[in-house]
Amino acid sequence: MSDPAFLRRVAALAQFRVVDPRRPELTGDDEHHLRAVLRASSGEEVVVTDGRGAWAVAAVAAAGLHPLTDVFHEAPPRERSLYLAPLKGDRSEWAIVKATELGVSTIVPLLSRRVVVKCRGEARTKLLARWRRLAHEASAQSRRTHYPTIADPLTPDQVPRDVAVCDFGGDGSWAHVVGVAIGPEGGWEAAEWGGERRRLSLGPTVLRAETAAVAAATLMAFHAPDWGYAHGSGALSNDEVSHD
Repeated sequence: MSDPAFLRRVAALAQFRVVDPRRPELTGDDEHHLRAVLRASSGEEVVVTDGRGAWAVAAVAAAGLHPLTDVFHEAPPRERSLYLAPLKGDRSEWAIVKATELGVSTIVPLLSRRVVVKCRGEARTKLLARWRRLAHEASAQSRRTHYPTIADPLTPDQVPRDVAVCDFGGDGSWAHVVGVAIGPEGGWEAAEWGGERRRLSLGPTVLRAETAAVAAATLMAFHAPDWGYAHGSGALSNDEVSHD
């Protein structure tokens, strides 16, 4: 049976990231969203989390939030990383949101040779800020208490050796995969990854890059041992039995 605390979290009006769930204080933007956009009424419940696994339920008050529960601590998920070449338009952004919903823990902009999106100087700063904001919003929407990391861009030669590459001719065994690289619209250049890098297949059809990113995130989640678990007594603990 699912834990009642988890079900209460899912049923809450919204989720907000705060510095300390014990003493939740919203930023100006979040306060505006709660009052003006969601039109929350006094007494409605929201979730507050530090984005690192600590969370609690609070009630909307006339001014601020009133804590209702102890702070719970959720164990971090298994590492699942997505290395994504920035795509034209809003296609990367859609993939970031869906990968966050699917539990990816780290997302890295991948500067492969055929990337056409600018990712230097001011453009790089704006891209990272945009990806981080989208991951933040998607984490709140999907009730994640461990928010993903949007890391600094890397080139293929900087990617850890245990990260696989999605490519035609790869194998279809996704068990134990903890990281995967998705290429740009034009695909990989020959020998861009070297001959020893593991290749993984996403099936017999040609996928758009953003579709490939979501398919890869889904397959990693499907094969992760902690993805389908019921939120039972072993998954959560409150402040009475856990320590920072």
